[in-house]
Amino acid sequence: MPLVERLKFRFTKNYDAVPDVIAAAPGRVEFIGNHTDYNNGPVIGAAIDRYVFVALRRIEESVFRFSSGDSSYVAVEDPTQKLKGKRSWINYPLGVYDSLIRRGLKPSGGFELVVDSDVPMGAGLSSSAALELAVCQALCTVYGLGLSREEMALASREAENEFVGMPCGILDQGVSAMGTSGSLVYIDCRDMRFSTIPLGKNYSIWIFNTHKKHSLVESMYSERHNECFQAVDGLNGVGLRIQYLADISPADFQSAKSRLLGTLSNRAEHIVSEIERVNRVKHLLEGGRVSEAGQLLFESHASSRDLFENSVEELDYLVEILKSLPNVIGARLTGGGFGGAVMALTEDAFSPDYAESVASAYRGRFGQPPEVIQCRLSDGVRVVERIESTDTIEPALG
Repeated sequence: MPLVERLKFRFTKNYDAVPDVIAAAPGRVEFIGNHTDYNNGPVIGAAIDRYVFVALRRIEESVFRFSSGDSSYVAVEDPTQKLKGKRSWINYPLGVYDSLIRRGLKPSGGFELVVDSDVPMGAGLSSSAALELAVCQALCTVYGLGLSREEMALASREAENEFVGMPCGILDQGVSAMGTSGSLVYIDCRDMRFSTIPLGKNYSIWIFNTHKKHSLVESMYSERHNECFQAVDGLNGVGLRIQYLADISPADFQSAKSRLLGTLSNRAEHIVSEIERVNRVKHLLEGGRVSEAGQLLFESHASSRDLFENSVEELDYLVEILKSLPNVIGARLTGGGFGGAVMALTEDAFSPDYAESVASAYRGRFGQPPEVIQCRLSDGVRVVERIESTDTIEPALG
């Protein structure tokens, strides 16, 4: 059964009603710009053809009901209270609801929601941001809140920062909101400006998902976040006047980095050099020099591995294997790191047989094959379907 039809069927099964709206938002690949976004630097991402779908209905009673996949629903009466454990995913839609209230949504009654997805979990493709954007679009639709896609990205990021408590930058939400088929998304995180970079028709993005995730990934992400701002403090202590690592030029950093402790120096050097790489990649892609841009993807991975230390053995192995194959333009870890996936930019001549050879080599080394996904660049968040209350969904779909 197609995913959208399955979603509508499950909604009717759970709530004995038809949803008002179906919304969808894509997962994203971090093309280049590892941890640069919260440092106020630029980043390039790609919205991919894997989506989180949300079916939502506004109701009169003041209760909020949530269901994921084929599970029974969870009812929440106080939308300001965060949930823990297996139900903690509900904090993402609750956070979006909370963020939208500050943007003009007048809370009255509640809503019922079902979510389903074909975005692989734990692959660094940001299913959480896709969930936030899909919920945001659905809520904006049923409440008549006319936010732009840029505003929905900012509201969803606020939900994750302030309600969920994850100090992410705008990359995930920005790309999921602003994606355009056939193009990458460039984000200037200083001014929150979004633009697109056509990639061309002769290239593909492949994801090699290790399914490995460090048990402390969230705390390690927060630790890197804190180290970046400690480095800012250290640089200000030697006479600089910066708020973010994006405020310092590579030349000025080289002059000042010896005044930082070794770890903080490495973290800052990665960010400063990664920002420069992002801008060079943008320039090269706009000039059609894709092969040169690909080399910078390899350099980005090496910097993440050696200076930012957010790679793991499995990711490093995948990058080395991919680097040795024909038709691979560049490869690097994607997402926060500490596990997850490697992204490869390839020419279309890179076939499923080549991908299988990578998976086979990885299986021989680590015992389990990676999940392999070929991606196409996708449009961003959107309404899939508005449903009139008189519509019905036939039980035969189950």
